[in-house]
Amino acid sequence: MNKIILKPGREKALLRRHPWIFSGAIADVQGDPGMGETVDILDHKGGFLARGAYSPQSQIRVRVWGWEADEKVDTAFLRKRLQSAVALRSDRRQMTDDPDSVIHPPSSVRLVHAESDQLPGLIVDQYGDTLVMQILSAGAEHWRDSLADSLLELTGAARIYERSDVEVRKLEGLPVRVGPIRGDEPPELEIQENGLKFGVDVRGGHKTGFYLDQRINRARVRQLAADKEILDCFSYTGGFALNALAGGAAHVTALDVSADALALAEANRAQNNLPAEKITYLEGDVFHVLRKFRDQVRNFDMIILDPPKFAPSAAQVKRAARGYKDINLLALKLLRPGGILVTFSCSGGISAELFQKIVAGAALDAGLHIRVLEQLHQSPDHPIALNFPEGAYLKGLICR
Repeated sequence: MNKIILKPGREKALLRRHPWIFSGAIADVQGDPGMGETVDILDHKGGFLARGAYSPQSQIRVRVWGWEADEKVDTAFLRKRLQSAVALRSDRRQMTDDPDSVIHPPSSVRLVHAESDQLPGLIVDQYGDTLVMQILSAGAEHWRDSLADSLLELTGAARIYERSDVEVRKLEGLPVRVGPIRGDEPPELEIQENGLKFGVDVRGGHKTGFYLDQRINRARVRQLAADKEILDCFSYTGGFALNALAGGAAHVTALDVSADALALAEANRAQNNLPAEKITYLEGDVFHVLRKFRDQVRNFDMIILDPPKFAPSAAQVKRAARGYKDINLLALKLLRPGGILVTFSCSGGISAELFQKIVAGAALDAGLHIRVLEQLHQSPDHPIALNFPEGAYLKGLICR
């Protein structure tokens, strides 16, 4: 077995069962491990700590598979991990806004959530009988075929489509890959969430096609939307906008830079028979449009900010913080007295504490007294392992 020897004192995170080992913690590499191959991780005295996947080009040099010296990393080991992840999502009622409801269980779910499910670098979303797999690490890449076979067996899905087309793969030294892994090309997909139907573009849409992590937060916006004039920024395919309409909003402006996304949002509206006269679609850069609305003295009762990831890595946090402050400041200036701001960050490098400080700074610059009514998080099919706080990537605030 290839071995990784840590520097003295660098085993502390592993003893707390954090699953990442950075390159700077490594004193020596014994053997010649290839991309994604399994290595034993030892302390500087040679004591066994964990077993993980080696990634020679990443700053995260090893991602831990397991902590037991007698546990072999093989197909059976990974299948057991997948089985545990699938079982956690077996009761879909737990993934709705109302856990006691059996009327509208979702037809879509995050089936595997990477490190939080002890499967580092593996994301799997299920849309009906279609699985969409995203492979983000060298270790998951190494076991790609075994993982795909086990997923088909455990779920009975008709097909698996791969969306390994994200920037983090470049940091791992992995090529971009998109296309079927098992089965045929996916058909046009439609899912049901909170009683609404949404079309999902798994081939070219954001992430794996839909933002499943916002399910409960979309339901919360619906509860707050009645009789309000609402601006939904970064609207994508209408998740928040259509929930707001379903909640009785007086009018919704859905703003997004993508004409294709807005076209799918309109198709989703029509599919749900929601009133066309109560929604306006606006294509444009959100920062530019908000400045234009500010100059026009436009006002809204509720503004939703659900931007893409501004800080993909820790090195970009400072620049991202400025972006979050700017956009929240612009939004606050457009709110009517008593208005509601629903604002999010999905950047892992921005902690919940920092995000709240950023919004507080925006409120100070706007000269407004803002109160946080609720703190929002990702849906429960995106669990957070206590030994991996980085898994709590989605932060949200409802402010008045």
